[in-house]
This record gives sequence, structure tokens and C-alpha cells, in this order.
Amino acid sequence: MNVVPAVVHSGQEVEIAGNHFTVSHPSDYVFEVVNLDLNEPRMLYFHGDEILVGSRDDRIYRLYPPYDQVQTLAHLPLYPHSMLIRDDEIIIARTHGVFKAKYSSDPNWRLFERDLELLVPLEPSRSHSSRTIGLGPDDRLYVSIGMPGNCDNYYLDESYPETFRRGGLFVIDENSQPARLIPYVSGLRNPVGFDWQPDSNTLYITNNGPDHLGYEQPLEYFARGDEGSFHGMPWYQFDGNQLFEDPCASEFQEPLSIQSVPIPAATFEARSAPLGMSFVTDQANATEFYGDAIVAIHGSWATSTGSFYGEAQTRREPKLVRVDFEDSEIVGVVDLLTGFQLENGKRWARPAGVAIGSDGDIYFTSDDAIEGLYRLRKRK
Repeated sequence: MNVVPAVVHSGQEVEIAGNHFTVSHPSDYVFEVVNLDLNEPRMLYFHGDEILVGSRDDRIYRLYPPYDQVQTLAHLPLYPHSMLIRDDEIIIARTHGVFKAKYSSDPNWRLFERDLELLVPLEPSRSHSSRTIGLGPDDRLYVSIGMPGNCDNYYLDESYPETFRRGGLFVIDENSQPARLIPYVSGLRNPVGFDWQPDSNTLYITNNGPDHLGYEQPLEYFARGDEGSFHGMPWYQFDGNQLFEDPCASEFQEPLSIQSVPIPAATFEARSAPLGMSFVTDQANATEFYGDAIVAIHGSWATSTGSFYGEAQTRREPKLVRVDFEDSEIVGVVDLLTGFQLENGKRWARPAGVAIGSDGDIYFTSDDAIEGLYRLRKRK
């Protein structure tokens, strides 16, 4: 796979909260601060021109154009990481379950715990506790769940006890009474973002790999999520060229052979922490990027020793990248928006969620440092 720099980048000086920074992005775009009054915002969702934002602050935020004011739509403990609107209902993914409730766009309407109905429970955990909900082109609900730790015997399959079904995506069977979780994609350590490529309707997923094999391996990746696919974790890893057996899992019986594991569709640097993603659809102003995926790279801890957290200068850089598709095939991964990390390793923003706005621009959240909502807008 080749890296294809398709556009010319330029630097832009920005002032944020009294600080001056330089970002780099395609020359026909403008980087903008939209709103800094959100605490630890994560995944975002457009319902018409409303923006809904989940958060690590146990809040769901709502913004209306021009997005300069924020309201707390709901305060819900246990991490309302993501949500969507389907018909007249809001569907919310929290650490311990997927919930639903009637939804109203009335600015005076608020959502409370008592309004929620549990759709399906999820196995809670303190680590990798985010849950992402998505509505597929087949009108089914999909939800992601990560594995705790670096090397434990989890497998998202009905042959495992429910408490050990972790590491992939479920589809929610709402025709059952009660609704139930059906394993869909397994063997992913921490899948946070997923979306469907608009030309092929193929599901793709971002995945965070384990940390126990050093600072350079294994690579983080962008996986094609075919139904029933098994991506190896914790038994097999990908080094950028080939799959290999992870010795840490030798005591666990592998469910499938290494030959059954697909090669990742695209890769990112080890420990770069890809999170939210969104495909560029035909409603976007970025017509030249139609069919490509925009991925939020959160950035890593340091990739060297020297102190408990390592040398800050060696951190993986937070940024937005573009997974470049041609005729529904991936041809490269290209930086789209960079500049969030200074030379000394300090970060002033860390992208988490990504969405194409109803206005056609690219929106993303930062849940660390200068937290808030940002936008990459095409020049008019």
C-alpha cells in the first residue's frame, strides 16, 4: 500500500485561549475553533443541524447553530460515550449497556435517567470502557466493546461466557424479546470508531493494539469488518508485514488458526490510538475526499523510557488522517490536520470524535488539553 499525498498542505496560525499555535492542513481549508465549553467530549452525532456529543464527563451535550452555546441534554453516569437518533428515539451507548428513550429537538427538553429503557446490557469494565453505537446501512444497530488489559482470554463468541465476550462488534437483534447481542466481528483489542464506506457499504473499524510488545509493535490498524471475521487478538498480531503468534496467549486455546485472520486494511504507528472515524459522504464539501475515511488519532504516551511516562518528545502525535480510497480500495494513509503536539511533546488538543456536519464541513472533538469542538472548513 502506497502513501499518496494528494493535496498541498499549508500552515495556519491560530490563537486559542490566549495561546498561539500553528496547524497544517490542505491549503484550501480553514481550521476553526467552534466551542470550548465542553468537558472531555468524545463521539459526536449530527441530527439535522443539531450536534449531540457524548463525553467522559458523564454528560451528553447538545448544540444548535451557530454552535456557540452548549446545553447539557443529559447527565448520565457510566460514560455516555456515543449516541444516535433513529426515528423519534435517542440510542445511547454507555459502559454497562445500550439504552433508548423518546427524543425531542425542543431546546427546552432534557433527558433524565428515569426516561431511559435498557435495550441490551453490556459487560462493564474500568479499562477500555467506551462503547460506540452505530446504525448500519441494513438499519441494524451495532455496538463496539474493547478488551481489558493486553493479553487475556477474551473472545466475542457465544461459546465464551458472557463476561468474557469482549473485543469486537456486536449487532443488536431487536427482533428478539428481549433484544440480544449477536457477535459480528471479533479479535479486536479496543475498537472505538467504525463506519460504512459509502460506495461499497463495507464496514471499517479503528483498532487500538496492545502495549506489552514494546513501543513499535504491533501496529494500530484500520480493519475491514466483514461479518464473522476474526482479527486475532490476543493470539495473533500484525507487525506491518505479516501476522505472528503472540507468546503471551500461548496458554489460551486459540479459537481459529492464524490463516483465518485477515491482514489489516491499513495501519497506523504503534500506540498512536486511533479513535473516532467518519467516511466522507456526498453531503460533504470535501468532494475531492469523497469515499475516504477521516480518522481521529488521539496520540500516545511516550515511546521511550527515562521516567514513568517516558520522554514526552517521543509521544505519537495527535492528528487527523485520511484513509485514501480509490474504487472502494485503500491506496494510502495521508495526514489531514496536524500541529497539536509541540516540539517539547506537550499537546494542546487530542482528537477523539469525527463527523461530517450537516453544513458539509469536518467536525471533531478534543477530549484533552484544550477540550472542545473544532472544525476543518473548506474555503468559500
